[in-house]
Amino acid sequence: MAAATVSAGEVAVASRGASLAADFEIGSVSKGITGLLYADASGRGELGADTTLGERLPLGDCPAAGVTLVSLSRHSSGLPRLPRQAGTLWRTLDLLLHGTNPYGETLAELLDQARAVRLPDRVPASRPRYSNFGFELLGHAVAAGAGLSFQDLLRKRLAVPLGLSSVYAPATAAEVRPTAVTGRSRSGRVMQPWTGEAVAPAGGIRASIGDMARLVQALLDGSGPGLAALDPVANFAGPAARIGAGWMTLDVKGRAVTWHNGGTGGFRSWVGLDRKAGTGVVLLTATAAPVDHHGFRLLAEAGA
Repeated sequence: MAAATVSAGEVAVASRGASLAADFEIGSVSKGITGLLYADASGRGELGADTTLGERLPLGDCPAAGVTLVSLSRHSSGLPRLPRQAGTLWRTLDLLLHGTNPYGETLAELLDQARAVRLPDRVPASRPRYSNFGFELLGHAVAAGAGLSFQDLLRKRLAVPLGLSSVYAPATAAEVRPTAVTGRSRSGRVMQPWTGEAVAPAGGIRASIGDMARLVQALLDGSGPGLAALDPVANFAGPAARIGAGWMTLDVKGRAVTWHNGGTGGFRSWVGLDRKAGTGVVLLTATAAPVDHHGFRLLAEAGA
């Protein structure tokens, strides 16, 4: 596991069982990064409030083509958490029994899933629906609008400008770097890396603890891309929990905490910011045991 705190512009990192250069799966914290890239593209004028998936991706006239990117960024599009597809049960069983990767789809396969998906006739704005599927499509739509693949968008607009050399999104197991940590289930079973071109924007990014700490530092000092993604703009789970572009903001004992967590077959992650206090925390673990409670506690201690 590895941990980092950022306070008053100073970064402290520690790791146990892995080098500080080792990269971890950050799971759904990838959505937070995709939210930053979405907000950055919006600031560049590459997309607007009414930009739809069909304007960026070749989806034809299917219902998903009319979904706006802004609704995807807030989990309010009505898209399901995951698309219905053949073999889902067997993938789940293989994950539980053998630790295999349940993802791995290509972008072309993701687009086929989007063309086939059904949407409700009306999506109440007050009832968000957390969607991995939606964030997969959001990331690839933002990248297409910039004339890039998602991997290149991640590299050119976040990793290179901020000097985050360990941040990458492997499309296949062969692309996982030698620095990668091996994840394990809570019972100790070795889990295959969760790789896939399609899943990258929603849960396929890997990073070291040092680079995640530098990202948090950039978000706190204003030098990171797409900072508007952090600003809460809509209710997510009632007025107490609000959402920006992927990022959640929760009132914790009178303090506004902006955060996202993540989990894959063999990893858990948590990133939290107290923007008013200028503090942040990152936790990365190569086991499936939850870390959210520890993240909130460490952030409270860092801002005390």
